[in-house]
Amino acid sequence: MERGEMLSYCLAKPGAWLDRPWEDDEVVKVGSRIFAFLGNADRAPTVGVKCGANREIADEWLHRYPADARPMPYIGRSGWNTLRLDGGIDTEELTEAVDSSYDMVVAKLPKRERPTA
Repeated sequence: MERGEMLSYCLAKPGAWLDRPWEDDEVVKVGSRIFAFLGNADRAPTVGVKCGANREIADEWLHRYPADARPMPYIGRSGWNTLRLDGGIDTEELTEAVDSSYDMVVAKLPKRERPTA
């Protein structure tokens, strides 16, 4: 999957919007919270997503895709992984990971910040 395709997929989610909180790094948010980290367009194409409620659940990705998944720096302990877009993870699984991350983040948003669509 190409980075541009992933960005478009993320931005198609209800209430999703693009932010650049750190230099050239791009993230996609819903409400005030990030659900997908896309990083810098000049680097390897990856997406950082919440892959589980905790590290133990998120580690399933590391076992299934040892060359293409790794815990995210700083927030990995909370179930966030970085997944390679140009590796062995197929497009369907990547989009399902984004869907799951989005759903987990929306569920934690205050009701006033949740998208209505």
